Amino acid sequence: MKSTHEPGKLLIVDDNKVNRILLSRGVEHHGHRVETAENGKDALDMLRKGSFDLMLLDIEMPEMNGYQVLEACLQDHELRNIPIIMTSSLDEIESVVKCVELGAEDYLNKPVNPILLRARVNASLEKKRLRDEQRKLIRTFATKEVADELSRTGFSLGGDFVEASVMFADIRSFTTLTESRSPAEIIELLNDYYALMFDAITSNGGTVNQMIGDGLMAIFGAPVYHEDHCQRAVKAALEMLELVDGFNQNQSAQDKPQIKIGIGIASGQVIAGFTGTQHRATYTCVGDTVNLAARLETYTKVVGKPILLDSVTRAALGGTFKVESHGHAQLKGKTVDVEVFSVLV
Repeated sequence: MKSTHEPGKLLIVDDNKVNRILLSRGVEHHGHRVETAENGKDALDMLRKGSFDLMLLDIEMPEMNGYQVLEACLQDHELRNIPIIMTSSLDEIESVVKCVELGAEDYLNKPVNPILLRARVNASLEKKRLRDEQRKLIRTFATKEVADELSRTGFSLGGDFVEASVMFADIRSFTTLTESRSPAEIIELLNDYYALMFDAITSNGGTVNQMIGDGLMAIFGAPVYHEDHCQRAVKAALEMLELVDGFNQNQSAQDKPQIKIGIGIASGQVIAGFTGTQHRATYTCVGDTVNLAARLETYTKVVGKPILLDSVTRAALGGTFKVESHGHAQLKGKTVDVEVFSVLV
C-alpha cells in the first residue's frame, strides 16, 4: 500500500449486528475488503486462519471482551503486527488510556463518525505498510531467524552463552580465479554460489551470519536452538558439496569456471548475540569454538578433505555419518594439539 491508500483487508468485531453492518458499509465504500466476527473468540480464530491488515475491535462483548482480545493479539508473535482500532460507546478517558497502554493503534467512540473512520483506517493501514517495509528490509539483510529474533525481543547489543555448532566455508583458489575473470562474472558466480549454500544451510536450521568475499560463516543452534545442531551442521555441509557438484556441471556445460570448497565445523559453547553499535550491528557468535571452526576450514587445504570436524562434533554424531580420524594437529592460534576428523563423502 502506498500513500494513495490502497485497499486493505479488515476484520470488524462487534457483538451488535447493526454496528457490524454500518461499520462494514463505511469501510467498503472506500474499497476495503471486510470480514466480520460477533465475538472475540471467533475473531482470534479468524485472525489465526486468515490474513488481515487491520482490525476494528469492540470493547464490550461476551465470551472475550475487546481488552482480552487486544492482549491476546499482542502476546502472539504472528498477530502482534496487525494494527487494532478499538471501538466503544464508553466515552471515558480511562478506557482510552487502557487501550493505548495495551497497545491499540487508535480509539473511536460510537457512533463512529464516517469521516473520522476513514481517516483513522487509512492512517493505520499506512503505518502498517511502513512497518511491513521495515520488516522486509530487515529480512533482506538478515536471515529469517535473526529477523524473527528482532521481532520478538527487539534490538539490544549483547549476547548469551549457548551450545552451538559453527561452520566456516570457503572457495578454494578464489584469488587465482578472480585474476582470469571479469568482475561481472565473479559477482554472478558468487551470487549463484551463495544462493546454493544458503539453501543447504537454512534448510537444516542454520543461520548464515557472515559473508566475506568468497567465505561464509554459519551458526547451528542459535538464535533458534536445536538439540541436534551438530548433525544439522554436518548434513548441511554434505548438501553443500552436492550442490557444488551440480553447480560445477552447469558451469562446465557453459564453459565457465568450476569451484571447490572447504568446510570446517566445530561445536561447543559460544557467546551469541548482536555485536557492534546502536547504528550498525550484526548477529554473530564469538569464542574458542568459532576460532577452531575457522582453523579447521583452513586445514582442509592441508588434509585434502572437504569437510573437517573437531572431536566434540564427531562425538555428537555417533554412527550417523561415516568419519575418518586424521590424528592430532597443531592448528594456528591453538596452544594444544586438536584431534581432527573428516566426513567421508
